[in-house]
Amino acid sequence: MHTGDAPFVGRCSCDEIRFRMNRTPLFVHGCHCTLCQRQTGAAFAINALVETTAVEVLHGETEAVEVPTASGKGQWIVRCPSCRVALWSHYVRNTLAFVRVGTLDEPHRISPDVHIYTSTKHPCVQLPDGAVAVPEYYDAREHWPAESLERARAARR
Repeated sequence: MHTGDAPFVGRCSCDEIRFRMNRTPLFVHGCHCTLCQRQTGAAFAINALVETTAVEVLHGETEAVEVPTASGKGQWIVRCPSCRVALWSHYVRNTLAFVRVGTLDEPHRISPDVHIYTSTKHPCVQLPDGAVAVPEYYDAREHWPAESLERARAARR
């Protein structure tokens, strides 16, 4: 459930990096996998999926760090080189960015469309009534709006 239209402005903790997400997210994950828990130090991560070309660095220079994933294909987490905050990440292809909603100046404007990997959800986390939740991952063709599927296809071209 997205609330509000783009742009969405974000930053790291030390304010060295400022960025803007220039498009509304394709889809938003509340990810409860154990890797997200470990990498964020939190019960789950909220990631807004958007075309990489829609993420614009306004100030500073980011660095990408490769980290392992359950699939074995890896993930590149884009961080501030000073405070090390994770701003967004890329999986396998570099066409989509998974923007960490908590880094946005107004994170309350974006809520998860789906909660994934709920089989490893922390027991204290209670999902809202009516929330879409799956035990592991899902088929985007079954959950994403048609417009988002087309935008993702266009990004891969």
